[in-house]
Amino acid sequence: MRYIHPLAAATEQPVEVLGAKAHGLIELRRLGLPVPAGFVIGTEVCRAFLRDGRFPDGFHSELAAALAGLEAATHRRLGDTEKPLTVSVRSGAAVSMPGMMDTVLNLGLTAGAARGLAAETGDPGFALVTRLRFLSSFASAIAGAAGTNSGADRAIHHTIRAAEDIISRHVGQQVLHSPFRQLELAIAAVCSSWDTPRARTFRAIHDLPPDRGTAVTVQAMVYGHRDDHSGAGVVFSRNPNTGEPVPFGDILFGGQGDEVVSGRSPTLPLHELAAREPAVWSCLVAALARVEAHVRDSCCLEFTVEAGEFWILQVHRGKMAAGAAVRTAVDLAGEGLIDQREALLRITTQQLRHARTPRMVLDSPEDFLGRGLGACPGVAVGRIATSAGAAVRMAAAGPVILVRPDTSPHDMPGLAAAAGILTTRGGPACHAAVVARALGKPAVVRVTGLSVDATSIRTPENTFPEGTLIAIDGTTGEVTAGSPRIHTPATDPHLHRLLEWADRVSGDHSPREDTERLAAAHSVLLGSAGPGGSTARSRFRAGR
Repeated sequence: MRYIHPLAAATEQPVEVLGAKAHGLIELRRLGLPVPAGFVIGTEVCRAFLRDGRFPDGFHSELAAALAGLEAATHRRLGDTEKPLTVSVRSGAAVSMPGMMDTVLNLGLTAGAARGLAAETGDPGFALVTRLRFLSSFASAIAGAAGTNSGADRAIHHTIRAAEDIISRHVGQQVLHSPFRQLELAIAAVCSSWDTPRARTFRAIHDLPPDRGTAVTVQAMVYGHRDDHSGAGVVFSRNPNTGEPVPFGDILFGGQGDEVVSGRSPTLPLHELAAREPAVWSCLVAALARVEAHVRDSCCLEFTVEAGEFWILQVHRGKMAAGAAVRTAVDLAGEGLIDQREALLRITTQQLRHARTPRMVLDSPEDFLGRGLGACPGVAVGRIATSAGAAVRMAAAGPVILVRPDTSPHDMPGLAAAAGILTTRGGPACHAAVVARALGKPAVVRVTGLSVDATSIRTPENTFPEGTLIAIDGTTGEVTAGSPRIHTPATDPHLHRLLEWADRVSGDHSPREDTERLAAAHSVLLGSAGPGGSTARSRFRAGR
């Protein structure tokens, strides 16, 4: 059996083997878009590792051959002291599970390789920070102990030593000098993270099978923190909250992708990229158009810019709020990418129930607590819970709003239990925003006027203890105390047009509920398509 497959256009394996991440990257390469070189370890390796506690026979030699091929493609060698190759090691299940499994970045940057990177780039500070980031993510993956990315040289050296001590205690000091062994351990850690509590919780919420395992993608690193012309970002081809057909997302200059999605680093609106790097912006817009035309659907790209060069690290179908999904389906039909029948089949009756987005009506200005970025439309009213554990416990007695500075995969039980999500940091592509859209829950992020501690939230004027009733509006980003009036607007023109198409297909123009009108059209369309009838879903798997 072949366990490892190149990220090449000639590779023909199903998504169940390659995982959604690698499957999407191969599609990008077929489109001629810039993707770092790499290879993918199939899901069977993960299943064998979890079943037997070791990699399958023949895997180690196959891994060595795949690494040699990557070194030849990049003209670099893992751990080399002159032209070092560093790689990312990322999970990739068949159905995307955003942030639920481990990632190791900058792997292979031993002390000698870091000196080589410093000499090659002429930037010892960059090499030092990059090595710290590797050791921090590696220690976190193999030992569950995360380091920090401190800015001062003395603190960096201290933190590097602390991370090296953690690694040495868990897997032996010799690993620090063996980049190939680092790679093996990182792959094992990613496979093991398939069975963590947060991953199991996510699969249970989304009714995903527990026994498929994850693929592991290994790619040459590109550095978003390389210099002033570098950065990392996430972009949706259409606004996931409204469906507006304009690029939407955020970017972090001088940072790596994990900092963007964590929400812990302050990002900038995506249009800042157009102002600072117009050539990169042109590449990004062209890539979005090419991908949309190929998949005939909205898409989301995770990208890195290294020294002014544009790279795509991941592509998937953009998770959208219900109203945005309706507008997107109608607009795609208007643009000729899909027909009206396909537009109807892309919208579920469940989405239609939430397509008219409610809004808060603020009658008492004194109850206004702050405003952030609307990350997922809708209104949620509930009691403040300042931790995932509190959210799970309190939700048994009624709706709660999980309020955190930011969220991580470890908060998954609380995110699942909460009626709404509020964070004081993050942007439209942060973990809280992505998970909220996946769960269909109202969310507000980056409410800078609020602070959160273990038992309360505070504004400059007041303190609100855990258990206080608040409301959030995921469209406007408003946060208020108490339970405000809620207004649901009339049908918007896109929804009206979709339902007109539904009536035309069903032949029934009688007054009925919106969901009945769509269901009648689905019945006709699916009946005419037969048991194998296609809903013409996009080529990229849903999720992040």
